[in-house]
Amino acid sequence: MDPKVSEGGLNVTLTIRLLMHGKEVGSIIGKKGETVKKMREESGARINISEGNCPERIVTITGPTDAIFKAFAMIAYKFEEDIISAMSNSTATSKPPVTLRLVVPASQCGSLIGKGGSKIKEIRESTGAQVQVAGDMLPNSTERAVTISGTPDAIIQCVKQICVVMLESPPKGATIPYRPKPATTPVIFAGGQVRADPLAASTANLSLLLQHQPLPAYTIQGQYAVPHPDVWMPIPRPVLMNSAFPMI
Repeated sequence: MDPKVSEGGLNVTLTIRLLMHGKEVGSIIGKKGETVKKMREESGARINISEGNCPERIVTITGPTDAIFKAFAMIAYKFEEDIISAMSNSTATSKPPVTLRLVVPASQCGSLIGKGGSKIKEIRESTGAQVQVAGDMLPNSTERAVTISGTPDAIIQCVKQICVVMLESPPKGATIPYRPKPATTPVIFAGGQVRADPLAASTANLSLLLQHQPLPAYTIQGQYAVPHPDVWMPIPRPVLMNSAFPMI
């Protein structure tokens, strides 16, 4: 590996994307954003976290190589602290490794794996980190997840080598970035029933929910929509829903 890169001496700006669960994001944000503010100031990297009510979030780290390596080091050591803290409240005896998930354009994954897996094997052996490249692209994107596990030091060395590969082999063609989907919005039916199924709500019902307007007073029972007993409705009989047969 180029020693200049390993020391963070290249005057190159990189952008690395990480995929994190909500709990992991909360850890690096910290109370009132204090942790991520400290990471930004001490590393010199720009650290942006995608917004939205999603189970997963994208953390984007941008800056010169040395700033990126410092930011990764701070994140890796923070996650190790979280693991040690969690172990103090459990009966586990062996400490699990720190794990980070990078999001990499699929067109660069071939260079990262190398011919016959030679490059990824070299990275594993030289850093001591476990590296796995997902076989499938992330949903609705042209990116793959690259999972790195190990000690914080091993992860930092691994990230440095991955950065070298990304600099030497730029992505080919257009990249469609992965965007995590928002958490399922619960659909509230009349009668207080809640069903977390986006397909169960029509556009009209969602519009009504957003406008805080009451929905028609029906309770869903099997294939039937029955008027709610607390609301008088001038309907003499149950209405068959989604039926291909005419009512008699």
